[in-house]
Amino acid sequence: MAEPVWEPVARVGDLPHGRLMYVEVGEEPVCLANVGGEFFAVCDICTHQDASLSDGELDGDELECPLHGGAFNVKTGEPVSFPVVVGVETYKVRVVGDIIEVARRK
Repeated sequence: MAEPVWEPVARVGDLPHGRLMYVEVGEEPVCLANVGGEFFAVCDICTHQDASLSDGELDGDELECPLHGGAFNVKTGEPVSFPVVVGVETYKVRVVGDIIEVARRK
């Protein structure tokens, strides 16, 4: 299995605890989240309807879609509240120094 290709997307200081940020990994829209100093990344497009999840709200590890209020677990991508029933793709994230990196999909 090949090593992931990591792409720098932000600095740690750019994303405070409890906040979301839109980034792009390659050409893919990604929602980056800071949950208690730990960073997670999911596809930025809601699976229920094409809304940008980075415009939503983060409550603990639940990412609420701004359009209809459905929510995903930002750590796993799994749906946690209706009308969301299909999970979002997740990305591997790492921090190198003060740079947040997200692994590209192959």
